[in-house]
Formats: sequence, C-alpha cells, structure tokens
Amino acid sequence: MDLGQLEAFVQVSNQRSFSRAAEALFLTQPSVTARIQALERDLGERLFERSGRGVRLTEVGSCFLPHAEHVLKALNEGRDAIDALRNLQSGSLIIASATTVSTYILPGVLKNFRSRFPRVEVSVRTGRSEQVLQMLLADEAQVGLVRAVYHQDIETRGLIEDELVLVVNADDDLARQGTVTVEQLGDHPFIFFDRNSSYYSLAQGLFRQNGVVPRIQMELDSMEASKKMVEEGLGVAMLPRIAVERELVSGVLREMELVGVRNPTRQIALISRRSRPLGPVAQAFVEIVQEIFVKNRPQLSAVAAG
Repeated sequence: MDLGQLEAFVQVSNQRSFSRAAEALFLTQPSVTARIQALERDLGERLFERSGRGVRLTEVGSCFLPHAEHVLKALNEGRDAIDALRNLQSGSLIIASATTVSTYILPGVLKNFRSRFPRVEVSVRTGRSEQVLQMLLADEAQVGLVRAVYHQDIETRGLIEDELVLVVNADDDLARQGTVTVEQLGDHPFIFFDRNSSYYSLAQGLFRQNGVVPRIQMELDSMEASKKMVEEGLGVAMLPRIAVERELVSGVLREMELVGVRNPTRQIALISRRSRPLGPVAQAFVEIVQEIFVKNRPQLSAVAAG
C-alpha cells in the first residue's frame, strides 16, 4: 500500500468515476484503475462496485474511506508544517546559555531574532559553560552561548572578547586617581565573583602574575549582587564589561585603568554539535548572531540594551 493508491481511492470515491479521478490526479484512467486494483489486493477486499451510472463504494470501501482521508490529511498537514518551518513561520528554538551571557547579551540578540521571526517559540536554559556543553551533547539544546569551550563534537564560532574591567564606587577616593597598579590594588578590599567561574580565575590570575595577594572582602555568586556591593563602596571588583556597561555610562561605577597591565579577557562563543546539522530555525539564529557580532561588530552596550 502506498500514498498513490490512497490518493486514487479517495479521488474515485469523491468523483464516483475513474475517468474524472484520473483527470483530477493528472493520470491516465488505466493508471488509476491499476492503483485501485493494487490497493484491493493489499486489503483483500473489493472497494468499489461498478454500474452503468458509475461506481460506488462497497461496505468495506465506506469503512476504509475515513481512514484513507485521515492519512492524506495528516500528510498534507505535515507538508504544510515543513513549509512553515522552512519559511520560519513556525518552529521552536532551544538555546543553552551561560548565565552572564543570558543576562547581558542574549536579550538584545533575541529581540533582533523575534522581530524577524515572531512565530518561532524560543526557550532558554542557563548554566555554567560546562553545563551548557553537556546540554548540547545530550541534545537538550540546539545551540549554546558560552565562554569558548573545546570538544571533538562541538563547532565553536568565536563572537567577542569579553573584557574584565576594574570598577569602583564613583565616590571612592580610588576613583579620583584614575589609574592604579596591581600592587596598590592589593591594599584595597576586593570583591570576587563566583569561585567556580572563569571570571574568578582571571581575576585571581591577575594578582598571581604580579605576585600580589589580594585582600578578599567577600565572594559572591551573583553578578548583580557583586555590582551592588561595589556601588555601596564595600570594595572593588574585576567584572565583565558587558555586565557593568550601564553602570559605567550612568556614572554609578567608575572604571579604573590598571597601570602596565592589560585587562584580562575571555572569548564568548556560539557552539553547536558537529554531528547534528542545524535545522532552519537554529541556522537562522546562528546567522543573526554572526551578523550582529562578526560582520557588524557593534558596541556591546547597544547589544545589551537591545
């Protein structure tokens, strides 16, 4: 049994004529007759009775007709769904994202994406970069946004260099200096963000490379809490520029230049599985992300603001 046989059966039952069914299907009458005969052999029953006034369904044919119509309707709906997905009029997208990226970068990216494809359903799952990697490997997400990670089954597309900047309360005496050495920084209470994150490692590495032991004021696992502590003058911190851009623009926080030292950076990347080709929705998202970060290289503040 094949779809051609079902199409012929439904058309003959609707047209009550083999010749008119053949015209509707753009086939010859013998071709339609052959399909009906093959279907009857498969079912082991006659489906039509022929008379001088045309053909009519047998009792078996009447019983089988709604099922054949259901199969053809489901097939057409499936084709329509594929067309809609191909044209990005529907579909779903699951993104796995590092927490900082999902907070300060992803909203602007998704605003752009949704303005073009408003009917696509988007879900975002967050975690550390290693957790995001595992989500992709477990097929729990189609694409990920993380610090650059490496795995044999992962394709990594570098997007931006995420720079850590030294920030202080705008009214702090240190802010009026404008610059500070790492050695001088060691005399100030320091706020570290998330011991298990790459930001913590980068900040600690800055002190180690210069032989300085920082005065640890506190460690926090929340980026927003870290910023608030600095705003209240409880210490200074090395935080990603993408997270403090608005506070720097508003003047709540002040960026300090580290004398003779380059600010640490980490690469933010878009990742996907090599062994699982991207579908049209995920591919459209990748193209928009690359358009934003690779082709145009916009200011991060514009992206974060959406």
